Amino acid sequence: MKLISAILAVWCISLSVSAGPNINIGTVFDYMDAGQSSYLKRIYNGGNSTAFVRVSILEIIYKADGTSEEVPLQAQGNSAVRDGLIASPARMIVPSRGNQGTRLLFKGARDKERYFRVRFIPVVPEKEDEFAISKEEVSEYKKNLSAGVNVLAGYGSIFIVRPANARFDTKIEDTAQQYSLRNNGNTVIVADELKNCAINTPTECQPVTMNHILPGRVFSIKKEAGRQYRFTLIEGSVKKDIEVRGK
Repeated sequence: MKLISAILAVWCISLSVSAGPNINIGTVFDYMDAGQSSYLKRIYNGGNSTAFVRVSILEIIYKADGTSEEVPLQAQGNSAVRDGLIASPARMIVPSRGNQGTRLLFKGARDKERYFRVRFIPVVPEKEDEFAISKEEVSEYKKNLSAGVNVLAGYGSIFIVRPANARFDTKIEDTAQQYSLRNNGNTVIVADELKNCAINTPTECQPVTMNHILPGRVFSIKKEAGRQYRFTLIEGSVKKDIEVRGK
């Protein structure tokens, strides 16, 4: 089964303003390798106004039947510390044409791979948002965003935490009908920038895709006559270019 391969959820909140923040989260997929315990994620603001960004994290649970669900993080035992991925800070003030970073920290056991959806949500600051700004600053911000119509767009990414003993073991099965990658390791691998093009007309191609293959899952390419398939197999820091041709 593939992890979600398209650009992730974009949601909009309509507000009465003419010019506002416009954030960019950079990469949509991020990975914490076995030797890491934290990861710096930078958020960019290409808009004309300061962005007040709230970070929200849910854990993605993949089930045996191929479905998944997103659940809130649980506390570790009797402590108040959450088990999973934590953003510090969880609220950012990103200046216009500038950037700000939040450090993603993992707390808990790393005996298996875990997956999280991290959302970066621009908001108009209110008292309960705890952005550590005064009422006067909030009022001035709202006043500056008072004419016309603006959209504050939030973006989501997928964050993958590899197990402490990450192990890559990819088995390739190449038959006349299909080419398959079986992930026998304990951490995700990627068939990146998969291009499906006509051999005699190289410009006649289907959309390029990025395909995550979870441990224990198989990703297959059905070979079609006259087609060629190119992609990069990524196993952590190791990359290998692969070409497959239909008969």
